[in-house]
Amino acid sequence: MSFLILAILIGTAGFMFLNGAYTFVDALYMTVITITTVGFTEVHPLSDTGKLFTIFLIFVSFGIFGYLASAVTRFILDGVFRRNLKDYRTVRSIEKLSGHVIVCGFGRNGKQACLELIAHGENVVVVDSEESSIDNVRLIPELLFVQGDATQEEVLSLANISSAKALITAIPNDAENVYVVLTAREMNATIKIISRSEKSQSDNKLKRAGANNVIMPDRLGGQQMAKLVAQPDVVEFLDNILLQSTKGVKLEEVSCCELANCFVGKSIRELNVRDKSGANIIGLKDEGGAYVYNPSPEIVLDKSFHLFVLGNKEQVYNLKQLLVEGV
Repeated sequence: MSFLILAILIGTAGFMFLNGAYTFVDALYMTVITITTVGFTEVHPLSDTGKLFTIFLIFVSFGIFGYLASAVTRFILDGVFRRNLKDYRTVRSIEKLSGHVIVCGFGRNGKQACLELIAHGENVVVVDSEESSIDNVRLIPELLFVQGDATQEEVLSLANISSAKALITAIPNDAENVYVVLTAREMNATIKIISRSEKSQSDNKLKRAGANNVIMPDRLGGQQMAKLVAQPDVVEFLDNILLQSTKGVKLEEVSCCELANCFVGKSIRELNVRDKSGANIIGLKDEGGAYVYNPSPEIVLDKSFHLFVLGNKEQVYNLKQLLVEGV
């Protein structure tokens, strides 16, 4: 646009200088009809110098309009059009999701949560109201997104919360997290909700609002640093298992809800997990929600149990098949 204005100024000054009979209005008029190639008759006859100047102005104007046309076309096709097309496809993809995870807030904690979830093969939908955050989400092809306020029902509906299995709200503001938790719990009574909290007094409020777990990044960071001093090898060992679970050994929770009838009322020893699958049961959660570490082989299995299993991908898969099929 600046080039076009410059051409008009140069053209007006040129006509006034080369043809003394031209007033400012006449010169401006001649410049406009020349640049736009309308082709009206000259206001006053042009000298040879004036005609050469007009030819020069026409070529310059063609170059400017050609550049503007290509720039606008490129902007539409490469920018807005492509982005709108991608956004449309994103909306369609979210509508088809089931059992996905919604992450509200794409700051440092939210982004790290998304990367971990992607590494574990989860489908993730990010909800954030900031344009800059959404631009960062676009850089990660595996992520889907909804731009908007996560405290609003219509925004969570766009994220298909009714079919989601979990929601993580990692917004830095505790009050907003409370609203997100309240809204999400009202829209999906069974969804698992994990919330970030900056202040310790917000813990109970978030849980009363419906959060299953509340995480305080500062507290976790401090605990981690202290444990690295007191038990460095233990911490690194557990971190290696948890953070590298997609590449080697996995520590996974396995539900007994589909436990084969032949195993109901039988002990862990009778399940013979190690020999049949190669995996190890290192803990369990019983029907009362109590955790049992390194469970005794004599513990009797129940369909309400959740087992914590250690093994590689194939071994864990074999254990799941063993529990369901009984062979």
